[in-house]
Amino acid sequence: MKRMQRGMTMLGFLITMCVVIFFAYVGMKIVPMYIEFYSVKQALKGLAEDPSLAGASKDKIRQLYQRRLEMSYADHVKKMDSLKFDSGEGGLKLVVDYERREPLMANLDVVGKFHAEQVMPRGASIE
Repeated sequence: MKRMQRGMTMLGFLITMCVVIFFAYVGMKIVPMYIEFYSVKQALKGLAEDPSLAGASKDKIRQLYQRRLEMSYADHVKKMDSLKFDSGEGGLKLVVDYERREPLMANLDVVGKFHAEQVMPRGASIE
């Protein structure tokens, strides 16, 4: 009776583990960037849903936006002045455009470009 062996060789196992570890490492760099972006979107959504901000000034809205980012630990976006205001048909549009760069290894970086916008209801003004 001839027995056939089954399973991976040690070399195959090591190559598989290297690939899994590489993708886990890249994921550990990318996932926090998207969590921070989700925090930015939630901050904008919270500002738009706040009825007391319908006639608030630009400085007041910016201050509350910064507070919301502080609560969600979005430190990278908080350091930048990325909140812009546009007037549109539906009301005041809040736009956040920013880029985040994280070092990956040696001279390679992971770069994420993010864009979020939210329309505040009519009555909001730019002062």
